[in-house]
Amino acid sequence: MSAPTQHGDAVARGTTTRDMHNHLLFEIATEVANRVGGIYSVLKSKAPVTTLEYGDRYTLIGPLNRRSAAVEVEEIEPTSPEIKATIDSMKERGVDIVYGRWLVEGAPRVILIDTSTGYKWLDEWKRDLWDVAGIPSPPDDHETNEAIVFGYLVAWFLGEFARKIDVTTVFTTHATILGRYLCAGSVDFYNHLQWFDVDHEAGKRGIYHRYCIERASAHSSDVFTTVSHITAYESEHLLKRKPDGVLPNGLNVTKFAAAHEFQNLHQASKEKLHDFVRGHFYGHLDFDLDNTLYFFTAGRYEFRNKGVDMFIESLARLNHRLKAAGSNLTVVAFIIMPAQTTHLTAESLKGQAVIKSLREAVSVIERNIGKRLRLFSMKRSALPPIVTHNMVNDHEDPILNQLRRVKLFNDREDRVKVVFHPEFLNSSNPPWGYTPAECTVMGVPSITTNLSGFGCYMEELLDCGPEYGIFIVDRRMKGVDDSVNQMTDFMFEYCLKSRRERINQRNRTERLSDLLDWRRMGLEYSKARQLALRRAYPNEFSEDDVVWDWVPGVKQKIGRPFSVPGSPEGREGLSTEDYIAWKLQDEHEDEYDHDFSVAVRPKPSGPASPVDTPKVNAVDDHND
Repeated sequence: MSAPTQHGDAVARGTTTRDMHNHLLFEIATEVANRVGGIYSVLKSKAPVTTLEYGDRYTLIGPLNRRSAAVEVEEIEPTSPEIKATIDSMKERGVDIVYGRWLVEGAPRVILIDTSTGYKWLDEWKRDLWDVAGIPSPPDDHETNEAIVFGYLVAWFLGEFARKIDVTTVFTTHATILGRYLCAGSVDFYNHLQWFDVDHEAGKRGIYHRYCIERASAHSSDVFTTVSHITAYESEHLLKRKPDGVLPNGLNVTKFAAAHEFQNLHQASKEKLHDFVRGHFYGHLDFDLDNTLYFFTAGRYEFRNKGVDMFIESLARLNHRLKAAGSNLTVVAFIIMPAQTTHLTAESLKGQAVIKSLREAVSVIERNIGKRLRLFSMKRSALPPIVTHNMVNDHEDPILNQLRRVKLFNDREDRVKVVFHPEFLNSSNPPWGYTPAECTVMGVPSITTNLSGFGCYMEELLDCGPEYGIFIVDRRMKGVDDSVNQMTDFMFEYCLKSRRERINQRNRTERLSDLLDWRRMGLEYSKARQLALRRAYPNEFSEDDVVWDWVPGVKQKIGRPFSVPGSPEGREGLSTEDYIAWKLQDEHEDEYDHDFSVAVRPKPSGPASPVDTPKVNAVDDHND
């Protein structure tokens, strides 16, 4: 199972007199204070709201990465006697553990376990995994070995801890390992989910053991959740358990709000892009930067899963339509995905050096006209490169091959220019796999699909997404060619907008940010934890306890903004307002029509420690 794909919560309760309202919360993931992928930023951005709710009762557990822990974690002594006793007991057995404070907003407590100190028990744990769950584990799969060691060490910790405190679990999956593999293949994945022989498909791809661990994790938890409705649908068919609820990812919106200065930030960022483009296209900058739009896609290099194939094909069709329309607008499209490279191309370095030297030569008096004067001093015969680095085996690279196939070479006549940057941009706060949400918070329109969690969520909320800068391509009911045409239409319509219309749209996009705030999304996590407690110990709750119902959908959609009336009749009575504010209901006003049914799941007895030959499914709290 892919390590950064899932995480889980363990909710602990006292046994003699169970205090259900002051329980402890352990959140377990492989990216606690360890930046690997998207879950790192999910945990980091969610920490403030969770710490606000739980205080010192909230602790994260993850594997120890000494390099990142040295700068992200301040070691302290445990304040809980039970946690201290458990850590000391494991240290006596040779397991190295770091307890400290994660140096992020909210400063949650973290327990980082050195998995290298647990490999002495790997063979025993693999044998136990086979005896208890029937899950095989090949010897040469390092990622699976690491997952097994980490999972059993966490089970050991919770087993020692459970001598005095009971534990119930919530398992949250962000994607399924088999789903990732199937999506990457040439299959109509979501429309054929119910027909897949999952064991055969996993075995054919050599991931059967990982799939089994993931499936066992879903089935052994008290509450099973996903981060989107589309992942819930996927999990129901592939993991064979219907999720109990959906916990959408959110953002810490306050850090982006900055007194609504995003328009100024937008202009400053665009000027930086202008500087790069002047260097990259030096000698061929025959287009007006003030009449240029920047499109981008970014993420892991998964050519099909991330929709890069559709993006490039749509750019080629957009290029044709802009040329056919005689448009003088230019689109510069950035593809930012890490790939194997050797170094920056000489042309890229030369272009940036030329721009830097010319900029330094322009005096303050000439500043207003300097940018145009510089262009006359730059000439070159070769076309601007479509890639910023020299690629390893560039003749085999899917992105470069498709750019060649659709003939996007940055020709002078092309209205769409392409820059492939095969590295992530340096940043203290990089995108975390939820880029459209970050774009929304920053007031940047985005194109997504109804096969993404964000796309499904916004499609459910918005009556007219494009008017708010949320363009959702239909990938469920349309074929590939029709979906590409729809994406091209979205791009072309955006190109036809005036500057004023684009500014108005950015304003409307930014106003949706409250819908993505963790202060709203965090409530779903609270409901999942309450469900786990009620499901494990229904008799511990009185009739007076507040029951939060699970929300299958929204009660009210956001309608069309006044600035974009649907018909002439809709223009009657317009005021100067650009937006109909959608008031989020206060917490105490939440009323839901659908109750969840509380089902009591039998709980197996847990092990005291792995050396005591545990006979329990050890993936209960496994996060892989």
